Amino acid sequence: MQINASFKGFPGHHEPVDLAHIGDQNWHLLKGHLPFPLAVIKASAIAHNLKWMQDFCSSRKLDIAPHGKTTMSPELYKMQIDAGAWGISFATVFQAGLGIRNHVKRIIIANQVFQASDLDALSHLLETHSDVRVFFLVDSLAQLKQIETWRASSSSQQSFSVLVELGIDGKRTGCRDHATAMQLAREIKATQGLLLAGIECYEGALATCHHEHDQAAVAALMQRVQNLALACEKEDLFQCAEVLITAGGSAIFDLVAAHLQPQLSRPARGILRSGCYLTHDHVEYRKMLRCVGERLKLAETLKPALEVISSVQSCPEPGLALLSMGKRDVSYDLDLPVPIWQATIGDAAVSSVPAHWEIKALNDQHAYLYFNPQAPASEHPTVGQIIGSGISHPCTTFDKWRWMPIVNDDYVVTSGISIHF
Repeated sequence: MQINASFKGFPGHHEPVDLAHIGDQNWHLLKGHLPFPLAVIKASAIAHNLKWMQDFCSSRKLDIAPHGKTTMSPELYKMQIDAGAWGISFATVFQAGLGIRNHVKRIIIANQVFQASDLDALSHLLETHSDVRVFFLVDSLAQLKQIETWRASSSSQQSFSVLVELGIDGKRTGCRDHATAMQLAREIKATQGLLLAGIECYEGALATCHHEHDQAAVAALMQRVQNLALACEKEDLFQCAEVLITAGGSAIFDLVAAHLQPQLSRPARGILRSGCYLTHDHVEYRKMLRCVGERLKLAETLKPALEVISSVQSCPEPGLALLSMGKRDVSYDLDLPVPIWQATIGDAAVSSVPAHWEIKALNDQHAYLYFNPQAPASEHPTVGQIIGSGISHPCTTFDKWRWMPIVNDDYVVTSGISIHF
């Protein structure tokens, strides 16, 4: 795949470069070799996070199928699988197609599949990639009817492996009670072309960072999962050699992990689906992982790997500087970006920003950086200065870019990734 001037963050005067050769260009961000704004991934942090999460899972005899919707990057999927991931999770058939085309062999679509066009696409993917296993979620008889209606008008003979989803009152999808879930499991077994392969839930909506609340809420949800798995086994509803039990967002995955090994008589595999662990962030998930660290009594957990670099383009009045990034470049749905380092073109290293610097607003292409005008002049931002900002919520920064360079701790580009939202 080639990266060229049609990709934001690529130098407009440069000839196209194959992604595999990005690291050969000797690009140094502190020397101004690439235009800003630019989202970058720190190689040292992502290596740490890959190992940390794999160690977390291995020590608990769990697997991970990290959520691929976070990054939509085949290069990052390969890193995760090479580090030991069982598979990759996705939210849609479209996303799963990206994984399959890039050699992902085990996929959980952690969502309901029911539209005829999606069932056509999934059937085609499975028929043309016989070595791929895909599982998707079912949470209602109405969804089963949609699938049966599709099958009646389709020539496909493809069987689908599905997971019953348990849900939480007032939250997202999923069966709200045990009786409904059992009725659905029985109907799945009775439905031609569907194979019940396990149970799924998503606990992320319960996260508050209050330990007692989160522990009790997750324990109750996972007890429902356990009860449903045992009941399905008792009635011989599973149609698989190995039962999948899967949960785990990126906020309280440690609490789920303690309950992901059901006491079944047949083989079962507990699978986490955390996605944001890979690049982590500087605000929302840093807060959540601080709570994880407290519960696990760990001094260190994950490290922020994703930054967006911009330049000071104007200082129009005392106490205000405008940066060259905005809503088109950085996430803002949970929190605004936070300035973390500064440099001037030609510097050998970055330095921390003053504590009084704060981004308080974003426009499409601008960030409003406020600072104390009474502070020493050396603490004032200046036009042309480079500012590195941490982000909150990786998913909604990744979706604003088609590629990102991976950099070392000196901000030299060592490689790159493609992004396919």
